[in-house]
Amino acid sequence: MPITSLLLQTVNATVNVFDMKLNFSTPKIYTGGVLISEWSKLTKLQKEEALNKDWFVYYSFRDPRTQKLKRQPYIKAGVNKFKTKRERIAFLRTMQNALLELLQAGFSPYEDNSELEAQLFSKEESNTKIKRTIAVSEKAQEKTQKAQNISENTDKTEEISLVKAFELGLRLKEKLMNQSSFTKYKSRIRRFDKWLNAKGYGKGSINAIDKKLVIEYLNEVLQNSSARNRNNTRTDISSLFQILEDNEIIQENYIKKINVLKSVPKRNKTYTPKLQKDLYEYIETNDKILLLFIQFISYNFLRPIEVCRLRVEDIDIKDKKLYVKAKNSPVKIKIIPEILLEQLPDLSDKDPKSFLFTQNAIGGEWSIAEENKRDHFTKRFKKVKDYFKLGNEYGLYSFRHTFITKLYRELRKSNSPFETKSKLILITGHTTITALEKYLRDIDAELPEDYSFLFK
Repeated sequence: MPITSLLLQTVNATVNVFDMKLNFSTPKIYTGGVLISEWSKLTKLQKEEALNKDWFVYYSFRDPRTQKLKRQPYIKAGVNKFKTKRERIAFLRTMQNALLELLQAGFSPYEDNSELEAQLFSKEESNTKIKRTIAVSEKAQEKTQKAQNISENTDKTEEISLVKAFELGLRLKEKLMNQSSFTKYKSRIRRFDKWLNAKGYGKGSINAIDKKLVIEYLNEVLQNSSARNRNNTRTDISSLFQILEDNEIIQENYIKKINVLKSVPKRNKTYTPKLQKDLYEYIETNDKILLLFIQFISYNFLRPIEVCRLRVEDIDIKDKKLYVKAKNSPVKIKIIPEILLEQLPDLSDKDPKSFLFTQNAIGGEWSIAEENKRDHFTKRFKKVKDYFKLGNEYGLYSFRHTFITKLYRELRKSNSPFETKSKLILITGHTTITALEKYLRDIDAELPEDYSFLFK
């Protein structure tokens, strides 16, 4: 009998409950990759994307051959015919509770459950709510049973190799990320793949990779680098495994259950007013291209890599607008303040498609990866740092921190904290006040007045 048919017999039934805690996991609900508790905070698009995915109940049961908990076929039972979150979650919670009772009653996907079936059918009462719910999903029940039969004959199941799984995951992920982010992502996944090959897993199935093995790799990353790099590696591997789960290559993205380590973020130190003035004067004398690059960071609060992406056509002198491809959005529009307009050279004779910044000129071709462009200007600024004997705590980002701090403190002279942040968020490009507040705390933009009198 299909498991869904057995489920409806368990609710309100009085049966002997066996101590099976070690043989199965508590049934859980998959809701399209989002947290139901956060549903009200999701955008309309995020809700639609979640509802377009399959929702289901899932659980693990101890395989009698390996004595390890093994994920069982997902139980959908027609839930995805419902179009709203409310209907789906009500259906699945009922199914979840019934499945738990069934497992506690002694159900095993690896054994003949006829005795349990007869025991349940001998009860006069049954849960009509579950009965009505399951009645709309006969075809889904048949699919679930078919999947169960396949699970019980795992020797005949063709598993996907690690190589093919990783290739598929990277191919799909490439379509979802910009090139610079994907390059870093792919590099981390390739290092993990190389490590797996060295361990002898390269020619095996993707299902041979388990949580313990991934933790072993992450521990090596931690020992050889930092907690931050270890956490970023965990995030990237989890992202890959989520793609594989969404495409039913693996049954569960267990990487999400691996803890995130506490790490102290490294940030650039803010320049003092005098040091910032001295830096500007020195760079103006020795490297005018670098100075203009820095002024885009200082006055328009762009990140260095965003400056590298700028093309001549992105600079609208007449309308005083700047069009820049940002980290979290395709294109964002910012005004060009007068203080920066005064520094811009004549761009009228430049090819609109050419990059604004190249190694030796403003406006021209520079056909290298944007990360390499950023590294070029970082190394270029390193010569300035060496002249002023500045350490690693200072960098190009320091100009962004410095000028946002300067702007915040100037606005605070005549505005409340809320008014200041409301004006500042339009300038800095932060997406939320919360994100801006965290950033301001990190750079110590808000400082108290002298409190000496409190000690008197």
